[in-house]
Amino acid sequence: MKKDIPFLPVEGVKIAVVHQKDSDAAFDWVVYLLNENDVTINNVFVTSRGYGFNGEEQQKTSTLRHVIGDVAAHDYALIESIDPAVFHLNNEYWVSYFINGQVYDKKFIFVPDSIVEENLSRIEQLSLTGVVHV
Repeated sequence: MKKDIPFLPVEGVKIAVVHQKDSDAAFDWVVYLLNENDVTINNVFVTSRGYGFNGEEQQKTSTLRHVIGDVAAHDYALIESIDPAVFHLNNEYWVSYFINGQVYDKKFIFVPDSIVEENLSRIEQLSLTGVVHV
């Protein structure tokens, strides 16, 4: 049963939304999972969705499911591209993975309008600028 599964705190895993040049020399926004741990994280699974309001109107996006697989120590993995048209919504990334058979699980939520130029910082692991959620 779920109550019998110990859920330890997630450490060393982050989600980054970065501004990245694509092959057509235009800029795109892309979401990455960052593993800053000294061990590989296994069977990584991410669900993503957006929800919130546009004025008085409630909005939500489709829920997307991404099977990432394993992410090596101090490595990263591409999750998805993200359209700036949904930056006014809560953008949620629910990450689940295993380390040595122990399950880890965490929701990373970028609140509305948090993915903006003023919040960009250098992400050395990617050699890009973006917004990181810890």
